[in-house]
Amino acid sequence: MSKIAVIGGSGFYELDGIQITKSEIINTPFGYPSDELIFGTLKNKEVVFLPRHGKGHILNPSEVPYRANIWALKKVGVDRIISITACGSLKHNIKPTDFVIIDQFIDLTKNRKNTFFENGIVGHISMAQPICKQMAGYLYSYALSKKSTGIHWGGTYVNTEGPQFSTKAESKLYQSWGADVIGMTNATEAKLAREAEICYCSLGCVTDYDSWHPDFSAVTVDMIIAYLNKNVEVAKTILKDFILTLPNERTCICKDALKDSIITDPKIIPNLQRIHLSPLLKKYKKEK
Repeated sequence: MSKIAVIGGSGFYELDGIQITKSEIINTPFGYPSDELIFGTLKNKEVVFLPRHGKGHILNPSEVPYRANIWALKKVGVDRIISITACGSLKHNIKPTDFVIIDQFIDLTKNRKNTFFENGIVGHISMAQPICKQMAGYLYSYALSKKSTGIHWGGTYVNTEGPQFSTKAESKLYQSWGADVIGMTNATEAKLAREAEICYCSLGCVTDYDSWHPDFSAVTVDMIIAYLNKNVEVAKTILKDFILTLPNERTCICKDALKDSIITDPKIIPNLQRIHLSPLLKKYKKEK
């Protein structure tokens, strides 16, 4: 049976109808995840919740242990992830409190690990379509059903390092690239999820206009929280219907993304890496 993970603020595991069954702290070869995993059921669906920045928002975007998060979710059998993410708008028609179904990324990060394949094993995985189109299609349908306006299908997300917000010059540069929204986390998650053959999609909750808009020249934490709070309840109803109706079977490219992607000769992959990456590689055990 399909198991879906929700990565976002801790409040999202308070969905109506969710039955929390347990919580678990999982140690990984990459350290501990952002927080304990919260397990629950929603009718016949298994759900795992993980607060990206830890309870109380204690991890900045570059401190988030992305590899530990994705490895832990893979280890417990998650095959789909939906990210609930706050983001800034780079376009006039994408307004605060709107939702964006993100489908592309520009990754400007430089201080974080964004691959599992290192230290004796190299993999080159396609990121041409970085989100799961099957999941995104369902997500868009349920977003439309819950909010008649302010739903945008497709959008390019600029992933900056953070934790600082953009300068005005940077914001205008990203606009000139044709990007739609800006954030600090999702490109890293998407890359690691694809390496782990986990479907990934993002529901972007627009909270501000970054720093390019003449009427909103500065982004503040208070502004982000105020707009995010307006979207939380709508996002929860979208999420609930989405989880309940998502088909168990995956028919997307994500489920076999690692096939033919590992370039290292199987005979020389270090045993330690085989052990560390066993949740990812067990499907391809024929090499040993």
